[in-house]
Amino acid sequence: MGKLLTWFLAVTILWVLVYRFINPPITYLMVQRGFEHKAEGKEWKIQKSWLGIDELSSNLKKAAIAGEDVNFLKHWGFDFKAMETAFMKNQKGKKVRGGSTISQQTAKNVFLWPGRSYIRKAFEAYFTILIEILWGKERILEVYLNVIEMGDGIYGAEAASQQYFGKTAQSMSKSRAALMIAVLPNPLRWNPSRPTRYIYYKQGLILRNMRRLEKLPF
Repeated sequence: MGKLLTWFLAVTILWVLVYRFINPPITYLMVQRGFEHKAEGKEWKIQKSWLGIDELSSNLKKAAIAGEDVNFLKHWGFDFKAMETAFMKNQKGKKVRGGSTISQQTAKNVFLWPGRSYIRKAFEAYFTILIEILWGKERILEVYLNVIEMGDGIYGAEAASQQYFGKTAQSMSKSRAALMIAVLPNPLRWNPSRPTRYIYYKQGLILRNMRRLEKLPF
């Protein structure tokens, strides 16, 4: 048992360290969606294009933090207050998100499979701690904005920006950046180029939070 644990720690730490310097080539979700496409008689589709943190629009980086994890720069991977708020609202029958931080979402997207089991959540917490220690906020946000699902077979901000707006994510306006983030967590249902009233409402909330954010350190 001790040897197994040692090997697990060695392999996972090395895995995380490698992705500190090498961009993740593919994720479990990308492969899963690809097979779902094939099962439905569609073509295999993985549309993605990597942009470094310095290339991504500052508006997009701010929108991601404002819309997904307003305390991203302050916490160490977990926002317990947001988790408690989400839990309380769920108890009252209101459908809200689970309070996952950008760090948790990145850990899940890059290293794990989709799901809601306690085992997967435990692995998510473990990898969240690792990337917080070994990557830092700048790398976490970079990877997040490059691997997150943004549409049917579309992954990352650059591919999404090209698909929906015909422009690179390097020069995205505040308004479009907020729309891009507003469609999360269900980019297969909503489209930032054809926003509903609800998406416009979320856009407004994100823009308001963006104005409250201090200047980003990256």
